[in-house]
Amino acid sequence: MTAEPAETAEDLGDDAVADTTLTPLTHPRDGVPDVVVDERALMRAADAIASGTGPVGIDAERASGYRYGQRAYLVQIRREGSGTWLIDPIACPDLSPVGEAIGDAEWILHAATQDLPCLAEVGLKPTSLFDTELAGRLAGLPRVGLGAMVEHYLGLQLAKEHSAVDWSARPLPEPWLLYAALDVEVLVDLREAVGAELAAQGKSAWAAEEFDNLLRFTGPEPRIDPWRRTSGMHKVRGRRGLAIVRELWLWRDDVAQQRDTSPGRVLPDAAISEIAIANQRATKPPRQVSSSEPRLARAVRRHQEAILEVVAQALALPDSDLPVLSLPPTGPPPPKAWADRDPVAAARLARSRELLGAISEELSVPVENLLTPDLLRRFLWEGPAAPTTAEVADALAAMGARRWQTTITAPLISLACQENPPS
Repeated sequence: MTAEPAETAEDLGDDAVADTTLTPLTHPRDGVPDVVVDERALMRAADAIASGTGPVGIDAERASGYRYGQRAYLVQIRREGSGTWLIDPIACPDLSPVGEAIGDAEWILHAATQDLPCLAEVGLKPTSLFDTELAGRLAGLPRVGLGAMVEHYLGLQLAKEHSAVDWSARPLPEPWLLYAALDVEVLVDLREAVGAELAAQGKSAWAAEEFDNLLRFTGPEPRIDPWRRTSGMHKVRGRRGLAIVRELWLWRDDVAQQRDTSPGRVLPDAAISEIAIANQRATKPPRQVSSSEPRLARAVRRHQEAILEVVAQALALPDSDLPVLSLPPTGPPPPKAWADRDPVAAARLARSRELLGAISEELSVPVENLLTPDLLRRFLWEGPAAPTTAEVADALAAMGARRWQTTITAPLISLACQENPPS
C-alpha cells in the first residue's frame, strides 16, 4: 500500500467536523496473526482460505525506496470464515496454493494497479476483482486514499504511520504487522459500502467494465531510454552531457540491482545531473567529482572511483555512440503546439475538453476516468476530419477505451469536431 500524504482538518473539508466521532481502529478483531514463513503453515493458510466464504480482501506491502524493484515483502489476505493471514513471500515465494484456494472468488484490493504485478510474481492472479480506490473515483469522492474512504464510509480512523517503512526488514516489528492486518480487515466492509453507492448512482456496470479491464493489467509499459527521466537533466546540454547521464544511470542501475537496493540510495538523480552539467563540455576526464550539497556529496565520495571511470568512458565515446538529443515523437505533439501546427485540431481539443469537463461535473466522475487524456489527444490529432459518433467510439475502443466511456464521450467529441470543421 502506497504512503498517503498527511491530512489536515482543512484537507478534510466537511468531514473535519465529524472527526471527533470517528472510531480509531487500533487492533484487528482476531488479533495479529503469526506470519506464515514455511510450507506447512502456507498449506494451513490455503485450507483455511478455501473453507471461507465470500470475497477475499488482499493487500501487499513493498519496500519502495529501499529495495530494487517492486516485489512484495508481505501479503495480507482476509476472508469471512478464515480470518486474516499474513504471508512472507520471501520465505514462501510460491503462493499458488493460496491462489488455488481462492479459486474464482472476487478479490478486493485498494489501488489494484500497485499490487497486481507483485502479486502475480508470487503466483497470485485474480479471475475477478473489485478495486475500492477506483470505485471511489467513479462514485465521485474527492479523496480516495484508503484512510479517507474508511473514514467516509465506515466511520473508522485507520492509522497510516507505517505505510512507507522498509517492509524487507526481518523480523517485521509487531506494530507493522498490526498495521498490515488492519489494512486488509476493512476491505470487505468498504467494498460493500462503496459498491452500494455505485449501485445507487447507476454506475455499477461502469465499475464492472473497469474491473474487468484491470484483470489484464500486468504493469506499466516499459519506457524507451528510462534514463531520460533522471531528475534535473533538463539542465544538461549537448549530446556529450546526455551520454554522461546515460552511462551513470546505467552504472547505478546495475549496482542497485546487484545490491538489491533502491537506485537513489546508490546515487541520487540530482548527483547524476550535477556531475553531467559539470563535465558536459570537458575535453579530458576529471580528476575528481564533488557536490556542494552534503547529502549528494556523501554519495559521490562513496563511489568516487567508479564515477570517475564512468564519466571518462562517456567522454571517450565516439560521436556515433552519443545519444540523440531527443527521441522521435511517437504520438501527438504537446497541446500547446497545436494552435500553430493545426488550429482546427487545437479548437477541437479545446471544445472537447470543455464538453468533457461539463459532463464530468454532472456525473461526478473525474474527467481522466471518463477518458484518458492521451486517448483524446491521439484521436483528435490522428483521427478522421469529420467523424461520426460511431467512428469516434470505434477508434477509442481500438485504443483501449471501455464501452461505457465511449458511450458517454464519443457523442461529445463528435460534436466538437462538427463544430470545428476542417478549413
